[in-house]
Amino acid sequence: MSRLCHRRSPSRVRLPLGLALAAASLGPVRAQPVPSEVVLEELSVVGQGGPVPEIATGPVSGYRATRSATSTKTDTALRDSPQTINVVPRQVISDQQDLRLTDAVTNVSNVVPGSIVQGRSQNYIIRGFSTQIFAVDGVLINPAIAFYPVERDLANAERVEVIKGPASVLFGRGDPGGVVNIVTRRPTLEPSGELSVLGGGFGLRRLQGSVSSALLESDTLAGRISFAAQEDPTFRNIGDNTNSRYFIAPAISWTPTPDTRVYLNSEFTKQYSQYDEGLIAFRGRVPLDDVGRYYGTPWSRYYGEVNSTTLRIEHDVNENLTLRQIVNGQWGVFHVFASRATGVNAAGTTVARRESTVDSTFAAVDTQSEAVLKFDTFGFSHTALLGFEYTNGFRHPYSLQGVLPSTSFLNPILSNVSPVGLSLQSDLKQKLELFGFYLQDQIALTPQLQLVIGARFDLGSQFYFSRTTASRTIPPDQELFGASPRIGLIYRPFEPLTFYASYATSFAPQTANVLNVANPAPETGEQVEIGTRIDILPTLTLSGSAFRITRDNVAATDPANTGFSVITGQQQSQGFEADLAGEILPGWNVIGGVGFLDAKITRDTTFAIGNRLAGVPTFSGSVWTTYEFHEGWLRGLGLGAGVTYVGQRTGDLNNSYSVGAYARVDAAIWYDFDERWRLSVNIRNLTDARYIEQPFNQFNNTPGAPFSAIAAIRVKL
Repeated sequence: MSRLCHRRSPSRVRLPLGLALAAASLGPVRAQPVPSEVVLEELSVVGQGGPVPEIATGPVSGYRATRSATSTKTDTALRDSPQTINVVPRQVISDQQDLRLTDAVTNVSNVVPGSIVQGRSQNYIIRGFSTQIFAVDGVLINPAIAFYPVERDLANAERVEVIKGPASVLFGRGDPGGVVNIVTRRPTLEPSGELSVLGGGFGLRRLQGSVSSALLESDTLAGRISFAAQEDPTFRNIGDNTNSRYFIAPAISWTPTPDTRVYLNSEFTKQYSQYDEGLIAFRGRVPLDDVGRYYGTPWSRYYGEVNSTTLRIEHDVNENLTLRQIVNGQWGVFHVFASRATGVNAAGTTVARRESTVDSTFAAVDTQSEAVLKFDTFGFSHTALLGFEYTNGFRHPYSLQGVLPSTSFLNPILSNVSPVGLSLQSDLKQKLELFGFYLQDQIALTPQLQLVIGARFDLGSQFYFSRTTASRTIPPDQELFGASPRIGLIYRPFEPLTFYASYATSFAPQTANVLNVANPAPETGEQVEIGTRIDILPTLTLSGSAFRITRDNVAATDPANTGFSVITGQQQSQGFEADLAGEILPGWNVIGGVGFLDAKITRDTTFAIGNRLAGVPTFSGSVWTTYEFHEGWLRGLGLGAGVTYVGQRTGDLNNSYSVGAYARVDAAIWYDFDERWRLSVNIRNLTDARYIEQPFNQFNNTPGAPFSAIAAIRVKL
């Protein structure tokens, strides 16, 4: 039986009474008094009645998304966005068996892996700038923490979206390269679910699933629970230790009336992993003769725990005004007990090490109060957004360090050596409180021409920073003010083709631990971008853009003091990119992109002007394509293949060493026995290439995994 789904949109359809009653008979609805005329808003039928129109928070059909709320915080067509937005839908994540957020976003042009943060988390480089910041349903992670303390699981991800360039006008803080936004899977009234069991090379074992249904036999209350548990010993020579992660995400959706929507989403993650810095660079390169070489100790372990709950309430006061309230709470801990490399002797035979322990707690609250207004003035149609955001983040890491015996550079021995003379390294307390006011107006000047203009003002912010590395003096609070304007123009000369141009800025208080600097200056950035988007086919879209981003007051690792940062001068990244996503022929899907970047230091007193930015390739690109047979004796068989190319990169801002380019070939094959059961095998690094996936600094260079395979059985419940 089909079910009616109502969604408010700018356009309204008025049906005579007879047609309205006929439409209502398609599915069960709550009995209501019927007036002489019934107003239905963008009626969509699920099931045999036809496909469901895409919405910004809902599923994507295939590999090509058409709508998003990441760029504007309103449900907007991608072609009407003034900045580049790339969307990786759930189907791509599933077909590729992506287990890391990094794997999903590398389907996007000019996005490459950045670092695994010693095996604790992940970051990525967007348009030349490294970032560990991402958002979930439009809410950024804790502003006070320098990295996300666990690897983000994708079990409850409906889609992963990347907005390129500064996005401070709506997100506030953030890196100028862009922001990743994870859109979560919403509960559905119709019962649905899936369960997958995965096993693969190097001992990978994983169980994941998601189940959704109406609750309490209600037609207004629905729930979903997504979960995952995995163990991954990895290919690294770390002894008998293994990496494990546990993730659960319960969610509830309640629609008491057609005009009111409530969504509650929670996420709980625990991670146990080996503290792994990767390979060490020496004399300008990273030796790759043994990618499993490990310089740590068996007891080098890490534990991270991140919890989050978000409540989102929307109410349509009338067809022209929607009120929205979002409340988010985040809290967690992480613990490090590990050995770390500190130097290589001149002969390149031994590696000096130290022991490091860190105990950290963190918490944050984020509230967003917004109003969306739709009105006309002088013949122009407006969609205006007014908002206020309050963010309060806190962290308290306490760390000790001691001396460890050195180990061999070429043949390190895994042994349980004991640390000597633990002493205080640092005791930090950091609090960041922000008040943000933002406004935006999407103006339809003509049917072909749109103007998007907005600004954000972060004021009254307090930045409290206490440290005990050299003394126990407490610096005064820092009052901050930042303005982040954005303007974009969108022109659609005819229906499949769109052009746009935009200017955007960013503002972010520093969270870096800068030696002998109590309150480092905030970071700012700006971008100029032009782009185009064209539907080559009704189901296939090609987009392209050219841009220049300038970033000031950038924090970077202090080359003279391990564990601290320095504030550099100015960095610039400019280039172009192109992305393709969609269905070429029935059953044949593709997603991919290519990019060129010139990313370098343009003004500095610490590093040489003209040096390339760390980890940034000049050329990069990826393509992933699948074909599924829908007819004949091969019906149910699917094939997939892809190539990821990343050019040569420097490992640090000194450009003291570099890592080579690589091309990784992946493949997949699956068979659907029926509508419920699927057996799949994904092969990663088909050619068994040796490469550095993520350079970070001299002592942190993550090698790519050798040839491996993942087998999975999936059943739809």
